[in-house]
Amino acid sequence: MRRDEIGDLLAFMAVAEERSFTRAAARMGTSQSSLSHTIRRMEERMGVRLLTRTTRNVAPTDAGEQLLETLRPAFDDIETRVDAISALGAKPAGTIRLTSSRQPAIGIVMPAASRLMAEYPDINIEISVDQRFTDIVTERYDAGIRLGERVEKDMVAVRIGPELRMVVAGSPAYFEKRGRPLSPHDLTQHVCMNLRLPTLGGLYAWEFEKDDRPLNVRVQGQFTCNDVPMLVEAAVNGLGLVCLPDDQFGKLFDDGKLERVLEDWCPPFPGYHLYYPSRRQVSPAFRLLIEALRYRD
Repeated sequence: MRRDEIGDLLAFMAVAEERSFTRAAARMGTSQSSLSHTIRRMEERMGVRLLTRTTRNVAPTDAGEQLLETLRPAFDDIETRVDAISALGAKPAGTIRLTSSRQPAIGIVMPAASRLMAEYPDINIEISVDQRFTDIVTERYDAGIRLGERVEKDMVAVRIGPELRMVVAGSPAYFEKRGRPLSPHDLTQHVCMNLRLPTLGGLYAWEFEKDDRPLNVRVQGQFTCNDVPMLVEAAVNGLGLVCLPDDQFGKLFDDGKLERVLEDWCPPFPGYHLYYPSRRQVSPAFRLLIEALRYRD
């Protein structure tokens, strides 16, 4: 490959990712006409169309998507390695981009990040709070926060929190009125509130396990919500039972506002982990964050 072809590949990546010659030209610091000429030259050289163009949209063809999937990890790896070499002998600095759901972002990441930024003023941390299972490679995050059992096998996972348990909870007033379920099968006789999942939009099936026997229960109730704090508040107000990880309840059990049931059906499971691509070269700043977040029993 000639050296000038590397520039052509970078130009193609910019247009394919931005889906716009205008935005790609601004990103590359060049003109739209120059980019258009570069893409046409690539397509003629390769003998295949890489982009479809309309008056309103630019999108990769199937061949373009395959090329983009090949180029992204290669150039990401080069960029990461160059950054790591540049950081040798330098004080920790730079921006670390994380994606996380709200609870670990507030309860785990922020305390550690605050201490780290106070000690190292040249380290910047950006956290995107999102309930989705974000593709950290495609969306160019340095790392994500996810429950350990949901981390992909090709990622490095670092434990940053204790084990969790699912908890079925209700208010004292609710149990006084409706009684207590003694097994998950009894939930059909109770008012249960559903969590609408942020990814596919389905309802969370309550998960139980006892004596190595898993059991999922589809519950029924009048109230459904995709916001966990709102479900917790509804449970405190006696609207019904909820099933959520135990870290979502704060001191509500100690304060007597909520009570647990079915505890023997709720075994522990891996808690929150920081995860990042296994091929990533870790910068000094990112390594400091890993150590600041690492959970120690």
